[in-house]
Amino acid sequence: MTADLFGKAEPVAPLADALRPKSLDEVVGQQHLLGPGKPLRLAFETGRPHSMILWGPPGSGKTTIARLMAKAFNAEFVALSAVFSGVKDIREAVAAAQARLEQFGRRTILFVDEVHRFNKAQQDAFLPFVEQGLITFVGATTENPSFEVNSALLSRAAVYVLEPLSEKDLATLLDRTGLPMDESARARLVGFADGDARRLLNAVEILKNTGHTPIDGAFVEQTLAKNLRRFDKGGEQFYDQISALHKAVRGSDADASLYWMVRMLDGGADPLYIGRRVVRMAVEDIGLADPLALRLTLDACATYERLGSPEGELALAEAVIYLALAPKSNAVYEAYNAARDFIIKDGTRPVPLHIRNAPTSLMKQLGYGKDYRYAHEEEGAYAAGENYLPEGMPRVEWYKPTERGREAKLRERIAELRRLDAEAKNK
Repeated sequence: MTADLFGKAEPVAPLADALRPKSLDEVVGQQHLLGPGKPLRLAFETGRPHSMILWGPPGSGKTTIARLMAKAFNAEFVALSAVFSGVKDIREAVAAAQARLEQFGRRTILFVDEVHRFNKAQQDAFLPFVEQGLITFVGATTENPSFEVNSALLSRAAVYVLEPLSEKDLATLLDRTGLPMDESARARLVGFADGDARRLLNAVEILKNTGHTPIDGAFVEQTLAKNLRRFDKGGEQFYDQISALHKAVRGSDADASLYWMVRMLDGGADPLYIGRRVVRMAVEDIGLADPLALRLTLDACATYERLGSPEGELALAEAVIYLALAPKSNAVYEAYNAARDFIIKDGTRPVPLHIRNAPTSLMKQLGYGKDYRYAHEEEGAYAAGENYLPEGMPRVEWYKPTERGREAKLRERIAELRRLDAEAKNK
């Protein structure tokens, strides 16, 4: 805050606003969109504004681009936040845009922050005005617009994907702040920002307000509260990272698997959620190639429940590394899916009489259980040639074990049983 001549306090703009670029050439990052010959640069240079969705992580420049667009096209910049606004606010903004166009011939850039938070009806409210060209709609979102923005609005707006700022971009931005610091402080601030320009500038502002100079790495660590890395527990980054963990395990890369697991824990993911996903990996990607994998993952979850953090997380790490290095097989997963698909499409076939239970005399008279062969009384405890499927149902071979791990033995066992069946039929 500063004071005017009458001693009244006046608000001081945050550093992030004070350093906001005044032209495209001052924008840090997003050169795949703003560089020479790139889509947004061309849109600015041609003087033809169009509606768009800017999809990117926090602090990647969505608001900055929208403001620069209004400046480039000499348009009024009107901002709405989907968190605080409703259809009434949309109508008022559109009415003002209509009056502005009629009285002054000035167009309006309507910027909607966090547009994914608007429901379908609220998003639909923009459609007629976008179609009429009354407003140029710019929506900003951190979520995948394919899922969070309705198709009608998507069809009327170009989607541009913004990327987190690189370490080089963040270092450039840090130089503009003029904060005196050593290299260790720079490295910590860039790491702390994690691709988010606003986060970096807010951190610099905190350090500036301490009045401490020069600033070194230790002071940065002491002053800035420990912040978790960017991680939206309900958003796309969450599912991207759990997908990366699953694929690293499936790909037998122990180090990459450990990396993604720790990234998720560092980002605030529930360790037991990770544990549940690891159990799924054991049954989906390893299965009977190593049956111990399932037991070990269940034990890891139980261990975490007993010990809590941080000790229990070591058990999860042990399970993840074990799964990554275990022999892989999705044979059980594929067999289950094939059986389920068959059942969904097939009719309700009766159970064959010979394998029905016969607890009453009437059932026995009706033939329930008649001619059933008790496997333990057969040679090798196997009733060769017996059929356990409904009558008239074709033979199926859903489970096809691999030649990896324990399934190699199961594969041999199945081959032997089929040989015995064939011999029984030929007798």
